[in-house]
Amino acid sequence: MHITKTRAATALTSLVVLSVLAGCAAGPSDATKTEAPTVDGTTLTGGSTEYPLTIDNCGFEQTFSERPERVVLMNGASVAEVESLLLLGLDDTILANMQNYGMSDQPELVAQIDALPTGDLDMAGSFEIPAEQLLALKPDLVIATTSGGFDSANGQASRDELAAEGINTIVNPANCAMGKEDATEEELSAFDNATVESSFGFLNLVGNVFDRQAEAEALVSELRSQIDAVSSAVKGKETPTGLIVFPSMSMMTTNGMPAVFLGGIFDDVLNRAGVVGSFQDSDLTFTSTIDAEHLATADVDVLVVGGFMPGEDLDAEAAALFAEYPQWDAAKNNNYVTVSDGVYVGPTNAAAIEKIARAAHPDAF
Repeated sequence: MHITKTRAATALTSLVVLSVLAGCAAGPSDATKTEAPTVDGTTLTGGSTEYPLTIDNCGFEQTFSERPERVVLMNGASVAEVESLLLLGLDDTILANMQNYGMSDQPELVAQIDALPTGDLDMAGSFEIPAEQLLALKPDLVIATTSGGFDSANGQASRDELAAEGINTIVNPANCAMGKEDATEEELSAFDNATVESSFGFLNLVGNVFDRQAEAEALVSELRSQIDAVSSAVKGKETPTGLIVFPSMSMMTTNGMPAVFLGGIFDDVLNRAGVVGSFQDSDLTFTSTIDAEHLATADVDVLVVGGFMPGEDLDAEAAALFAEYPQWDAAKNNNYVTVSDGVYVGPTNAAAIEKIARAAHPDAF
């Protein structure tokens, strides 16, 4: 996966920028038919979804004639999309799911994801589902984390190819620019500046497409309340510095250093937990250029250690980093917290924000 126009891909993240055109009921003649104005699919249209529903997702327009019932979720090194469907009670629509970390900031989701069908696919080491295997499943909707999930140059089915077979597609709106050669400035900005609101937007999008609007509204309201309660608890307190590090993603750097995530939603998650990022003048491209000197000079009060594979010993990873960088205040105080999917675009941000806030402000809880 890659981002054009100098934007670097972060390899994990997860929301889709869509425009929704509410369908009108068929009248007795064409003369009585009216078209509803185009609206943003990340905002609930209100009430029950009316089909046919036409959406414009990442510049690709398509129409849903009914609620999707045979959904395939591409890998995308993400769990944001599958978790969003699960939390909205849509597990019965999933034909095959390729998203699975084996860990989550909401642990109850791990078993739910494990229980989903995988379509008995044999990807033979491929990162994504090959075109012929995807088409053989005969889904009515395919959801990808990024535009790169539909890159025919890498062996996947393109959105046009799937549309020709009557199969609709969705890309998470925060990631339209990833793997898209002609990404617009708006799409590039959505990626660079994703926030927790992007996570809510994807839940709303799913609510619109699957006629789960009431459930999406209730879930977003609950998650927003949880986050607001944490932010209120730490408001006015001294703001410590924090660093989000994923040691197991060292492959994302050129020198084997642990991957450091900042900018966009990563900074937003820290800020809502009452923490400021250790590197304030860097953006998402920083991960690929991090070196030992950067980390040695960083001001780190609390270390946020992330994982995305089952069996990772994140406590040991924190200890190793503290041994290498004993000058950090976090090392001197052994102050760290472990996270997973909650620092990316996705429905588990609230859980990660509370975990980070409790480590940074233990006296507030």
